[in-house]
Amino acid sequence: MAGRIPQDFIDDLVARADIVEVIGSRTRLKKAGREYKACCPFHGEKTPSFTVSPEKGFYHCFGCGAHGTALGFLMEFDRLEFVEAVEELAQMLGVDVPREQDRSTPRTPVSPLYEQLAQAASLYQQCLRETDAAVDYLRERGLDGQTARRFGIGYAPPGWDFLLRRLGANSGDQQQLLSAGLIAARDSGGYYDRFRDRIMFPIRDSRGRIVAFGGRVLGDGEPKYLNSPETAVFHKGRELYGLYEARRAERKLDRIVVVEGYMDVTSLACHGVHNAVATLGTATTAEHLRRLFRATREVVFCFDGDRAGREAAWRALQNCLPEMRDGRQVRFSFLPDGEDPDSLVRAEGAEGFNERLKSALPLSDYLLRELKSQADTTSMDGRARLAELARPLLQLLPDGVYRELLTDRLAEEVQLGADRLQRLLGPAPRPTRSRPANRPATGRPSLVRRAIQLLLNYPALGATPVPAGLSRVEQKGIAVLTELLDITAKNPHLNSAALVERFRQRPECRHLEALLAEDPLVGEEAAGKELADCLTRLTELGQERRLAELVAKAA
Repeated sequence: MAGRIPQDFIDDLVARADIVEVIGSRTRLKKAGREYKACCPFHGEKTPSFTVSPEKGFYHCFGCGAHGTALGFLMEFDRLEFVEAVEELAQMLGVDVPREQDRSTPRTPVSPLYEQLAQAASLYQQCLRETDAAVDYLRERGLDGQTARRFGIGYAPPGWDFLLRRLGANSGDQQQLLSAGLIAARDSGGYYDRFRDRIMFPIRDSRGRIVAFGGRVLGDGEPKYLNSPETAVFHKGRELYGLYEARRAERKLDRIVVVEGYMDVTSLACHGVHNAVATLGTATTAEHLRRLFRATREVVFCFDGDRAGREAAWRALQNCLPEMRDGRQVRFSFLPDGEDPDSLVRAEGAEGFNERLKSALPLSDYLLRELKSQADTTSMDGRARLAELARPLLQLLPDGVYRELLTDRLAEEVQLGADRLQRLLGPAPRPTRSRPANRPATGRPSLVRRAIQLLLNYPALGATPVPAGLSRVEQKGIAVLTELLDITAKNPHLNSAALVERFRQRPECRHLEALLAEDPLVGEEAAGKELADCLTRLTELGQERRLAELVAKAA
């Protein structure tokens, strides 16, 4: 794994980024005074309510409430993870992303690996064009040239040194090929090509870079499918074949279909179904699901109806449960015996295949169907067994409406009151959350909240003298306020966006973003005086409270 990205680099990147340019490259902006406006790219609207502030480096939609920094926009609009968004923004600014070196583990430079993988893909594609047997095989499977080009499909010829002879001229190149998973080491010394006589499917990351390959044997050899090993740029529990291509084909993915193999994905795309992806020879992981749900709200798993398909579906269901937050949908479609998505779409076309997906089982129906097959619900003992079988599964669900509804459904099946069943099942796992710095219980405007808001809007105010004793004040949000004061005092170059980004991985981030989205109603000079007053008053209140406590104890 690559090392951490240094915090000072992220600070500088966000400060240097022109948020108008970043967002303007993806949606049309119109200048409106000191800010820019647009119709929100995150929800349908006819009247622009989406504003971008170059001064803050921040965007906010008054219609749907979406807001964030340039990095946050890339994460939401391009469906990127945080590190990927940093890399994308760095590429837009023409800078390389540094990594902190873990001294205990030698780090493999990744740029040469991407280059080697891209060169290998180009060679494989050239080989495909020159190999009639490989072209004929793809035609027999119903793939046309346009689909092959779109997915970058190629062919690795027979022989042990095709890539070695072309890309492994010296020991350094050979080491890079090995690190990229393109060659393997012989026990007796030397290397050989990992992929031979195989149709080659490039696996891309969310930015479209080739990170690995999947190879399908052309003849009857074994193994039928062969994937790249895990490398510094490829982790099979994270990547999904076809997700990059699906997102390029359809800007908004209402649904993503998860199938079993590369040929299923490419065959479906060839016939007009562009929203299919495949895992890479592994069960669907939590990381896969997080990536899927960043791109869509509905995931349909498409499995063979045989025993292996049912077992794979059940594993997928168990991994889905912790990710079933409100608004997300998961369904399961089981294909007729002897059929797979490739054969079905060729026989029925895209319309027929999509009709099958409409009748896919919701996760709740599939879960209860499988559990009821293991218990006789006509008897009291059988209903008790059903509840016991469901207990560990429902406990995986996060708290929310979905968990409540599924518990109600189970209560009907076991003929028990929902509240009583809920007590028997136990509470849902709750994430640990820091309490937000908002208004105190009294309902009066919070001095802490106002101080944080002023500091977020005008980070240069971090130079304001901090009264002694502020950190000892016992009030909600005081720890966040003192941390912000410390950060801005030590980093006077930070702008509002970079300051918020310091909290990206923390639960306080969404509250800070919401405060920054509000109008502070004062300019910087007035804000400086108000902030100083807030800090002084907070310190005085803290002293008064401690004095009152001492008096109470003495009495």
